[in-house]
Amino acid sequence: MPPFSPFAGVRYDTSDASLADLTAPPYDVVDDALRARLAERHPHNAVHIDLPIDDPDGTDRYAVASQLLRRWLDEGVLVVEAAEVFYGYRMSFTDAAGRHRHTTGALGALELSRPDEGQILPHEFTTPKAKSDRLQMLRSCRANLSCIWGLTQAPITALIGAPGPDDPVWVDDDGTEHALWVIDDADTVTALSAAVASRPLVIADGHHRYETSLAYRDERRAEADVDEPGSAGPAEATMAFVVELVPDELTVWPTHRIIEGLDPSVDVAGALAEWFEEGDEVALDAHTVDTMVDTGTLVLVTAHGARALHPRPEAFAEVRDLDTSRVDAALVALDRVAGDSDEPSYTVRYHHDIDEVRDAIASGRAAAGILVRPATVAAIAQTADGGERMPPKTTFFHPKPRTGPVFRLLD
Repeated sequence: MPPFSPFAGVRYDTSDASLADLTAPPYDVVDDALRARLAERHPHNAVHIDLPIDDPDGTDRYAVASQLLRRWLDEGVLVVEAAEVFYGYRMSFTDAAGRHRHTTGALGALELSRPDEGQILPHEFTTPKAKSDRLQMLRSCRANLSCIWGLTQAPITALIGAPGPDDPVWVDDDGTEHALWVIDDADTVTALSAAVASRPLVIADGHHRYETSLAYRDERRAEADVDEPGSAGPAEATMAFVVELVPDELTVWPTHRIIEGLDPSVDVAGALAEWFEEGDEVALDAHTVDTMVDTGTLVLVTAHGARALHPRPEAFAEVRDLDTSRVDAALVALDRVAGDSDEPSYTVRYHHDIDEVRDAIASGRAAAGILVRPATVAAIAQTADGGERMPPKTTFFHPKPRTGPVFRLLD
């Protein structure tokens, strides 16, 4: 099973600044405008390292990141923990329907292994994505700047505990409250490490970062000229946020499908009729997904409005019990009406926000959208237990851990 170990993290000295000003969202959701706002917010915001820009003197962005990280360490902006510890990390928010949600997990060093080795399992297929940028960041900074997110069926929530009165708590721009604390009690550290190592771990988020960490580990082994476990030193592991796989600790949003580039004359509802029975008109609001879950329906959104889609049981008899699998199967109908099943004349884009689906159709960027229900925690666990994977973009775990509460050096 995957070893999960404490480590001596690198944290900000927050005596003169709040983690609200110093941390940033994950790099892959930060666009240029947000990056500029975060950079202006504080000269030591994590975005300066995680998403660096070329220096006017000609220094490339990766060297800029490495130099900044070392400078901040030298100047005391960043401080190395005196001992190897785990870190408790909690995210709390109120959803659009007014329900309080939270996710509590532990940050530690997770030993890397390939999916076919059966210890760390991806839960869904991934879409193609360039990994060269993150790999170059690892080469230059020699540090884990952000964590992957892992799920375990081991009972760890009680071991992680809760923040104390002096531990940092801050609120991000989206209204999510974050809290960070040190777990250094020897018995708790031992128990937490043993619990995570007792079961296979499922990657919830950060599949590409995980694959990049594997590639970097292999490079470090080659540098050592010893291609065997342990020869890459700290690069044998990556920083991971591990959460117990239970409904109380996870908020899983659906990832809806937006269909772009389809000929406007195509009757999408008609093309999908063999797979779904069209139902009543649906209101698009904060309660739409809850209503879909209660009624067992998907929703088709077009320029003519939003209507329920009732799956035909006979059509999906051989299809997995996931809405994303149903949509993948049904889209072959659009392939036929588009006239070329090998290279469809449309593309599918993904988004978790219903407003984004509605706006894409209203603006004419998209012909239709299909709203899906979220995958359940039970379905995620079942998929992992069976060694299977869900279709790409099935789950969206919310909220996301920030970049900057803890870094992990690989030297």
